[in-house]
Amino acid sequence: MRALTWRPGHRGSLAVEEFPDPSPKPDELLVQGLALGVCGTDRELTAADLGWPSERRLVLGHESLGRVLETPPGCGFSPGDLIVGVVRRPDPVPCPACARGESDMCRNGLYTERGIKALDGFGSELWTIEAAYAVPLDARLATVGMLLEPTSIVAKAWQQIERVGARAWSEPRTVLVTGAGPIGLLAALLGRQRGLDVHVLDRAPDGVKPALVSGLGGTYHSGSTLEAVGDLRPDVIIEATGAVRLVLEAMTRTAAAGIVCLAGVSAEGITIPADMGLVNRSLVLTNTVVFGSVNSSLPHYRDAAAALARADRGWLERLITRRVPLERAFDAFEPREDDVKVVIDLNDPL
Repeated sequence: MRALTWRPGHRGSLAVEEFPDPSPKPDELLVQGLALGVCGTDRELTAADLGWPSERRLVLGHESLGRVLETPPGCGFSPGDLIVGVVRRPDPVPCPACARGESDMCRNGLYTERGIKALDGFGSELWTIEAAYAVPLDARLATVGMLLEPTSIVAKAWQQIERVGARAWSEPRTVLVTGAGPIGLLAALLGRQRGLDVHVLDRAPDGVKPALVSGLGGTYHSGSTLEAVGDLRPDVIIEATGAVRLVLEAMTRTAAAGIVCLAGVSAEGITIPADMGLVNRSLVLTNTVVFGSVNSSLPHYRDAAAALARADRGWLERLITRRVPLERAFDAFEPREDDVKVVIDLNDPL
């Protein structure tokens, strides 16, 4: 089979090559890979800016979509089913969180991840997965199902936001999402599904991003700081850029008892002047909560599958701004100004 591979920790090692066909274990499904979403994590891995060095070439890719070819008896799946694979596996110790099925909250960092850390990913014409880590998808999502993994990230973020809100009376009405990449736009989608007034801030002055926000019934703001949203004081802010200035601004710009979820990852070594006294006073005197959220576990994938099934499929299709075949996979790693989500097609659909 053909596979998209790289050598972790080695810049410039990305390749499309012949790789041995996988042989499913007794508890595994054999899957035809249909498509693979590409994100910033993949680009950082192939640039050796992120990752765990290895001498073994691994299959890249964690935003999967596949169709079941073979199943073990009694697994609950059938040939032809559309599925997505859960990315993270619990650490072998396991830590208390992993032992309770919450590997997304792993306490010791010994987890592994398909296509990211120590395990082959889903960027191949065939792949296998344990039935317990396969998530079924509505058949109508056959062209957009690779959006499930990033949607699971924001499904977890919204779950955590709602748990924080439950500390006291909470009835949020407004959410501001900073960043109109896939994570930000999917976070906005789930905000609209919750009946909230959604605002999205991004640098792009025009083009596909404002149109996607408008398609959700949200309000788009163009700018690089929160000055662009005027006097808006949202109940919830989901920061999806990692831009340090926006992170700091978000901590002081919610309504009273607000919640700030940091879903973007900042680069290290960036310093800017900051009035930390103002930040402290704002957080303490308004009962504001700031927390970080990353990764997701099986329940979040299931929540995300339900959210995508409810979403307008035309809107989801517009989120995918470019598709490339596997033989031109390198093109997917060269971002374009108008990109939102880039997808690699692995096979012709069955």
